[in-house]
Amino acid sequence: MLGFLQAAPLYALAFLLVVGLLVTIHELGHFLVAKWLGTAIDRFSIGFGRALLSWRDRSGVEWRVGWLPLGGYVRFAGDENASSIPDEAELAELRRTIADSEGPQALRRYFHFKPIWQRSLIVIAGPAANFLLAIALFAGLLMVFGRELIPARVGLIQPNSAAAAAGFQKGDLILAADGRAIEDFDAVKQVVAFRAGVPIDFLVQRGQRQLHLIATPKSELVNDPVAGAQHEGMLGIGTAASLSEIRHVHYGPVPAVAEATTRTWRMVTTTVYYLGRMLTGQVSADGLRGPLGLASATGKVAALGAEGAPTVGAMLVGVSVNLIQIAATISVSLGFMNLLPLPVLDGGHLLFYAYEAVARRPLAAKVQAAGYRMGLALVLGLMLFATWNDLQRQHVLTFLGGFSS
Repeated sequence: MLGFLQAAPLYALAFLLVVGLLVTIHELGHFLVAKWLGTAIDRFSIGFGRALLSWRDRSGVEWRVGWLPLGGYVRFAGDENASSIPDEAELAELRRTIADSEGPQALRRYFHFKPIWQRSLIVIAGPAANFLLAIALFAGLLMVFGRELIPARVGLIQPNSAAAAAGFQKGDLILAADGRAIEDFDAVKQVVAFRAGVPIDFLVQRGQRQLHLIATPKSELVNDPVAGAQHEGMLGIGTAASLSEIRHVHYGPVPAVAEATTRTWRMVTTTVYYLGRMLTGQVSADGLRGPLGLASATGKVAALGAEGAPTVGAMLVGVSVNLIQIAATISVSLGFMNLLPLPVLDGGHLLFYAYEAVARRPLAAKVQAAGYRMGLALVLGLMLFATWNDLQRQHVLTFLGGFSS
C-alpha cells in the first residue's frame, strides 16, 4: 500500500498520458467522419468540466481542454438531448427553429437530420478509431523490434497439475489448442488464462507422432508484476526450448499490419469470452480493472521500462515502448467497451438507431431518458465494482483497517 502511494505521481502521469491519447483518438474518429459528412459541430472537448484552455477555429468549432481529464466528447449543433437522440416532438421543434433561422437547406448539416446510416457511421467511428490505433501501435512495434518466438516445448510439468493429469511429457511440442495454431509458449498461456475449468484439446508432437491430449486448466491465484493478484487458468508446464529453437521474426509493413490485426481481434474475442464466463459465474471477476487499476498497471509498465536502463536515452526508449504496448491494449478495451449496447455508450446509440430504422421513428423521450439512466447506472455500477477490485488488489482496505483497529 505504501509503495502504491509513493509511486502514485508516476502512475498518474503515465495514466493521463495514455488516457489522453486514447480519448483524443476516439473523439477524433467521431469528429473526422462527422466533418467528412458535412455535419455542423459546436465543440470538441478533451476532458470534462470548466475549460482550462479553449479556442475556436475558422469553421466555428470550439476546441477545449477540460479540468477533469477522464474522457471527452464531440457536441454537434442542436445536440441538447442527454442521450443525443431526440424524439419526434423535439425533432419537429428543432426543425422549425433551424428552418426559421437558417433556412430549410441548413437541415442537412445537422446531425439529427442525417440519414440513419450516416449517424451510425459517425458513432461507429469512435470505437473504430481505437481499434485502428491499436493495430497501428502493434504494427509499429513489430516493424521496429520484431518478435521473439519461443517454441511451446514442454520442459517442466508440475506435480498434480492439469498437464500431469492430461498425460503431458517432457519434450512434447504443443502445435495447437482447440484448433488454434500455437506459434510460441506465450500463445499457450493466452489460451489457458481465461479457460479455468474448461477442457482444451491440445495437439502435441511427441517424437515422430502427433497426438491429442485433453487438459482442463486449474484456477490459481497469480501475482503478476503489472496486473497484480488475480485468478488465472494454469496448465502447470514450463518451457524447455533451446537457444537454437528461439526465433526472432522481422516484419515488413504488410505482415506487421496483418499480425497486429490478428492480435487485436483475438483480444476482442478473448474479452467477449471472459465477460460471458464472468456473467455466468464460471470465473472470478477479479480481472476487471477500474481507473485505479489501469493507472497502477500503466505506472508499473512505465517503471519496468525504465528499470536497469544504463542511460537516460535507453530509459526513455524503454518507457516509451512499454507505454505504447499498454496504450494499444487499453485502446482495444476502450473500443470494445464503447460498443456495448448501453444507451450511455456508442453501442446504445446504435441500438436506438436500429429501433428507429425498423419503427421509422425515434424512441419516445421518456423511454430514451429511462434507458439513459439505466445505462448510466450500469456503467457506474461496473466502475464501482472494478474500483473495489482495485482497492482490494492494492490492499487499501487492509491498510485502512489497520488504522481503525
